[in-house]
Amino acid sequence: MARIKRILVAGGAGFLGSHLCELLIDRGHDVVCVDNFFTSQKSNVEKLLSRPNFELIRHDVTIPISLEVDEIYNLACPAAPGHYQYNPLKTIKTSVLGAINLLELARECRAKILQASTSEVYGDPEVHPQREDYRGAVNPIGPRACYDEGKRAAETLFMDASRMYGTHIRIARIFNTYGPKTHPFDGRVVSNFIRQALADEPITIYGDGSQTRSFCYYSDLLEGLVRLMENEEGFVGPVNLGNPNEFTVKELGDLVWELLGKKPKYVFKELPVDDPCRRQPDISLAKEKLNWEPKVQLREGLARTIEWFKSINLDDFRAPTPNY
Repeated sequence: MARIKRILVAGGAGFLGSHLCELLIDRGHDVVCVDNFFTSQKSNVEKLLSRPNFELIRHDVTIPISLEVDEIYNLACPAAPGHYQYNPLKTIKTSVLGAINLLELARECRAKILQASTSEVYGDPEVHPQREDYRGAVNPIGPRACYDEGKRAAETLFMDASRMYGTHIRIARIFNTYGPKTHPFDGRVVSNFIRQALADEPITIYGDGSQTRSFCYYSDLLEGLVRLMENEEGFVGPVNLGNPNEFTVKELGDLVWELLGKKPKYVFKELPVDDPCRRQPDISLAKEKLNWEPKVQLREGLARTIEWFKSINLDDFRAPTPNY
């Protein structure tokens, strides 16, 4: 019989965090969800509140917290540009102070801790596809730096804690992920496209639509995170987790319109500063160390996500941040 673990999920009411809480609860573990609800919705975890092995705590990880846990998943940080640029100082504090506080908790509890890092540590990459040994091309003073550099600093803190204290760490670099419970107003490309197309509005494309992204369905991503956390061979990472199939933003829009059976229509706007031109993970390391690769391809995952968007009431979601 597998041992029941006490697991803290920081940022556990967000898109990925809430799905992760549900997965861990279904596997029989005791889960503590910590979230300050800046960008997340309590409705994401509402159906978990009645579960005896789930606990919800409203808390900001920039402030220390004391708990007894066996594992920590650190997913706490706004991840959409409109959200993390709304309060850039708070964003970088969340990444840096959050990492410091949760690493200290892990040291006190002798817990294993996973950092949800990001493909944004590669910036606007000069190497394609991106491997974990690529150091990136990040603008440290641009409008995206609060997120990009915050996540890079968090990786530094995790590695230093491992070297100084022997903390059992894991680092996952997450590429674009989508699926049900994506915030409809987060400003990211999948949610924007689906919401606009369902309303029969022109899809907004920034730039000419030739920039590329690689889209991973949430269930595949979570399987990668759990395999990384549970790896018993001492593999720390960093490791890329994402779908290696590369699509242009325009191709994504065309597929959304096709799945809805509607004639495509677009409006083009200026590309934001420092927006990456290409994004594609090399997942060779994940295949080798975790025996992991995505199973759900874009057409199938988008169809599922569209059905979820059709089922929700947009009035149930808080208004977007002012610079959305």
